Amino acid sequence: MLHLDSNSQVFDQIYLDNFPALHRYAYTIVNDRELAEEIVHQVFLKILERKKPLKIHTSVKAYLFRSVNNECLNHLKHQNVKQNYQNYATDNMENQVETPSGMLAYKELEKRLAEAINALPEQCRTIFQLSRFEELKYMEIANQLGISIKTVESQMSKALKRLRIDLADYLPLIVWLLVIKLWD
Repeated sequence: MLHLDSNSQVFDQIYLDNFPALHRYAYTIVNDRELAEEIVHQVFLKILERKKPLKIHTSVKAYLFRSVNNECLNHLKHQNVKQNYQNYATDNMENQVETPSGMLAYKELEKRLAEAINALPEQCRTIFQLSRFEELKYMEIANQLGISIKTVESQMSKALKRLRIDLADYLPLIVWLLVIKLWD
């Protein structure tokens, strides 16, 4: 039986000896190098954070591989739960927008958005529309309007701040619409 704690030079040696193989193993499960590294680090961190020394009755290598396997499976399970929730939330929101009250809220949002954009100062509105509707980069907007990039940045910041304030009541619907657009 091996007693493993954070104050031990044995721990450091076990980490150095096993990290490369554990990383390769985690990578075969999650198929992401950085995530695999994070998972292996998490396993060792959990060992370090234990209040009592870890008592390993089998081989250290077997214990570490089993721990990495479990951590990978937990991560994948968590990702699956997140994906299922996103799917549920998307379906639920789509059903809400398809209802008469949902369509009314969407139409009201469109109206309020148009009013809020039209209420922006002229240069600010022009820059916002070129950025968001024409999908021009700040440099392209600056060149087209003959102004500096800093002016474009400050005007966009001003526009977004004003729109956030004016459309605060519609934030949940706006977020949902943005999420749907990103997934399409």
